[in-house]
Amino acid sequence: MGTRLLAATLILLHTAVVASACPFCSAQGTTLSGEVAEADFIVVGRMVNPRRDPADISKGTTDLQIESVVKPHEFLKGKKVLTIPRYVPGDSAGKDGKFIIFCKLHTPAAFTATAAVASAAVFADPRTVTLDAYRGEPVDGKSKLADYLAGAIAVREKDSTTRLRYFFDYLDTPDLVISTDAMNEFGSADYKQVRALAATLPAAKVLGWIKDPSTPQSRLGLYGLFIGHCGKKEDAVALRGLLDGTEAKFVGGLDGILAAYTLLDPAAGWAYLNQLIADDKSDFQIRYAVFKVLSFFWDYRQDVVKQDDILAGMLKLMAIGDMADLPMEYLRKWGRWEFTDKVLAYAEVKSHGGVPIVRRAILKFALAAPADHKAAKAYVEKIRLEDPDRVKYVEQTLSDELKPLPPKP
Repeated sequence: MGTRLLAATLILLHTAVVASACPFCSAQGTTLSGEVAEADFIVVGRMVNPRRDPADISKGTTDLQIESVVKPHEFLKGKKVLTIPRYVPGDSAGKDGKFIIFCKLHTPAAFTATAAVASAAVFADPRTVTLDAYRGEPVDGKSKLADYLAGAIAVREKDSTTRLRYFFDYLDTPDLVISTDAMNEFGSADYKQVRALAATLPAAKVLGWIKDPSTPQSRLGLYGLFIGHCGKKEDAVALRGLLDGTEAKFVGGLDGILAAYTLLDPAAGWAYLNQLIADDKSDFQIRYAVFKVLSFFWDYRQDVVKQDDILAGMLKLMAIGDMADLPMEYLRKWGRWEFTDKVLAYAEVKSHGGVPIVRRAILKFALAAPADHKAAKAYVEKIRLEDPDRVKYVEQTLSDELKPLPPKP
């Protein structure tokens, strides 16, 4: 049940940002390079002399001996030591005792106007600013994190292909902080950007990552997207061999691998997708991966899989009770009202109508259908008489979907 609920949540999130976020990228969120842009300055140094506040042991200060500056600021001019308003125990940074620190400066309102015209003088006066060392990452002598962030700053204003290629080159670094952050950069990229980069990538290297059993499953979806655009038809044979050999291994990134197989060999890939749909004993996660692949081809690549074929696949998935709400949701969002009668018919099927989340999807479809669809109108009125609160709730859900997303900060 947990997997089913997670999938339902993911699909609702996906439909809110369709055609924007990178398909099959499981990692999303604020990246270090994004925080580079937000931070006023970034320094690397050693934490010394931690002191607790005698009046409040949860507070304190620690001195940071600055060794290098990743992102400079006027505030740092002439400073070799910063006093961080946090108590940081001496053993927090590992054997080398170093941190890379992200800092913001807050200027009280009384000094805001002065800061605008005389920032150097204001920043030199400790009474005028409050230092917020809001993030710290421990680093050792071998860490390349400072270099990585400096490079991220350098490519921040470059074209998307140049910028993403920089992060691609760090995906296999052994430093987990760096490789995870590089992965997150792709999570915030859109498909067009990833596709443009992927066409330029070394296929042998990407396929090697996919074959490597130590590659985290969370990355296989993205790597599949890569190979689907930089590989050749013979690479589809290698992907099929992996799928046939240990399919369960790819559950974490199966969607990207299936998409890649179909991109490289459309006929064979489409036949394989239909084979997975037809297997009523297959795990839900496998069928969910197929659903995501169908959605991908509809949203981005109808030049590879025809619209009618995608719709046929969705209808087959809709016949499977434990996931029928997902294709119903997409058919509704795509405005495929010619299937309204098919959707309504499932309300009388126990495997569908007996499942609350599927009943909700049927009601949403009926509410959204054209006003002149008699069967949809009749169904809504029937449910309104039986459970008016449920209809009000679903109506509000549909209304919320139409509200524009807040602008990105």
